[in-house]
Amino acid sequence: MKNLRHQGLSKSKLAGTADRLKYSSPINHFGLVLQEAAPGRAVFRMAVLELHKQSQNVVHGGVMAMLADTAGGFAAYLSAPPKTQVVTIEMKINFMEAVADGEVTATARVLRQGRTVSVVDCEVTDQKGRMVSKALLTFAIIPPKLKRVRSSRGKRSR
Repeated sequence: MKNLRHQGLSKSKLAGTADRLKYSSPINHFGLVLQEAAPGRAVFRMAVLELHKQSQNVVHGGVMAMLADTAGGFAAYLSAPPKTQVVTIEMKINFMEAVADGEVTATARVLRQGRTVSVVDCEVTDQKGRMVSKALLTFAIIPPKLKRVRSSRGKRSR
């Protein structure tokens, strides 16, 4: 995270972002790098590796979808209230160009942030600046669970 450009994020959001990066298996396995982070915006970069490619020697569509989903999820997380969870509930992606080598960049931005749902747009470009895929994603915003305690009368209270 030392080269991360961030703007307008609280210390707790930065710490949460660092934890998510550290413990995310897809991010670590596929070599994604968070370049920019701001409320409602995330930019991830990925160098194309052999492990990303399918039988025709281009990046697999599932890898492109994972990149878009990761960037979109971070954009939604960065605009969500503190201590909430963000999970994908829908994703639609178009693949426009094949990518055989170089680097791809996913730029995600929140289009609509609601109380329980976030809608995110994500463009993936290659190193020549060509849009290679475009995704529209919907994320559920799950609030932290409230602790329930029993009152002296035996009724539950919050």
